[in-house]
Amino acid sequence: MRPHENPAELQRALGWDRLAWTNSEEREQLRSYIALQLASHGLLAEEGLKDFALSHFSHGLLENWREKTRMLVEQRSPVDQRIENFLNRYFADQDLKEPLVLPTKALVLDRHGMARELSLPVAGDKFQNRFVESRRCANGVLNNPAQDRRTTEGTFHVVEGGLPIAGDKRVVPKSVFVKLLRAAVNPPMDLMVLPYTADAESPAHAWVSLMLRPLVCPEVEGCCRAKTMETRFFVPGSLVSNLDFVESIFGNAGDPLVPRNDAALDVESWSGHTGC
Repeated sequence: MRPHENPAELQRALGWDRLAWTNSEEREQLRSYIALQLASHGLLAEEGLKDFALSHFSHGLLENWREKTRMLVEQRSPVDQRIENFLNRYFADQDLKEPLVLPTKALVLDRHGMARELSLPVAGDKFQNRFVESRRCANGVLNNPAQDRRTTEGTFHVVEGGLPIAGDKRVVPKSVFVKLLRAAVNPPMDLMVLPYTADAESPAHAWVSLMLRPLVCPEVEGCCRAKTMETRFFVPGSLVSNLDFVESIFGNAGDPLVPRNDAALDVESWSGHTGC
């Protein structure tokens, strides 16, 4: 097959231009939105906004957002509060000296495509650490984890204390899970580097979070409505490409702080299940 004479035409025919957002107005708007989000979380100096379209009216918004972010830093979204309440009920018999908590001050990915954009330096085409290598390519971003755990191969470990555990699973004491969770929410600082800022003089360090509403029961006309569960993801900044992967499959359910995204208020379509 001969190379296509017009690469741009070929990309449009295959839909790659929509995936990559190459030189598109949509991508520039997303990058402006990301810049404002980073600045409002104190992860980007205000001077860093000068190259973005929204910078000319961002000063007042940023002051407002920063103050609200500061005031709400300990305020849990409804889904996160449900998860923390469950954890502390389930492990109450472990004599917890401090409650089990999810990461705070996480940068929320409330727009589809943010994770993909954040997985590479703002002006670069490659990011790499000991766990993942990400490269920009013609149709988006290629993320190669050092160890791929997205399959069902291997042994599942299940914490004791709930429903009976099948014989092909490993039973894990509650105390082990508590220690694993506490370690997971305190990763080394090098894992907290946000790839988008990796080439900056002072890279930003942050948690990144995503909310999904995956379908668990399709609609059956005349019988039942479609049902979705709610799932929260938290990753140290350098592993934001993991969120690109799951978002590409299950979509993006928006900002968990916004009432319209609260599954508990969606009495007809929420399955009643929450994951983290």
